[in-house]
Amino acid sequence: MSSNQDQASYRAGETKARTEEKAGHAMGVTKDKAYEAKDRASDAAGTAAGEGHDAKEATKGKAYEAKDKASETAQAAKDRACEGKDQTGSFLGQKTEAAKQKASETTEATKQKASETAEAAKQKTSDAAQYTKDSAVAGKDKTGSVLQQAGEQVKSAAVGAKDAVMNTLGMGGDEGNADSTTKDTSTTETTTGGR
Repeated sequence: MSSNQDQASYRAGETKARTEEKAGHAMGVTKDKAYEAKDRASDAAGTAAGEGHDAKEATKGKAYEAKDKASETAQAAKDRACEGKDQTGSFLGQKTEAAKQKASETTEATKQKASETAEAAKQKTSDAAQYTKDSAVAGKDKTGSVLQQAGEQVKSAAVGAKDAVMNTLGMGGDEGNADSTTKDTSTTETTTGGR
């Protein structure tokens, strides 16, 4: 009888060990996936930041070009005004105003482009962060499911081991047999008490 109990305990221990091993493996896989998602998000954020930096540099370059063009236009207007001394001062004012207007439009367009680039980089970073978060939640849910299944397997193995031990010791069996044994005993006691 003792060896049957030892075997049942051994089987229950083996089942528990396998269950713990599966749960540990599932948690390791989940951790790996979370780290991969984090790395992808970090790479995406780095790329977006690099694009934002490139856009900023391009914007600076365009702003300098616009400034140079405005300066050249103003200089050209000034030169024309000097050459055409006979023309009225309003001519010079109009050309200068036109140059200012063109410079203002170019600067505004450059600002708009920089703003759009920064917004795109921000959106990419936000998307990458959301992906990381969703991946971590999915991994957590999967781990919970694996642990629940492992718990059910251990519980089932324990019940099976208990039944095996009970049957080995002769304590298991049908309830009908247990009732008839009880009835026989009570009948015997009643008969014995009558004597």
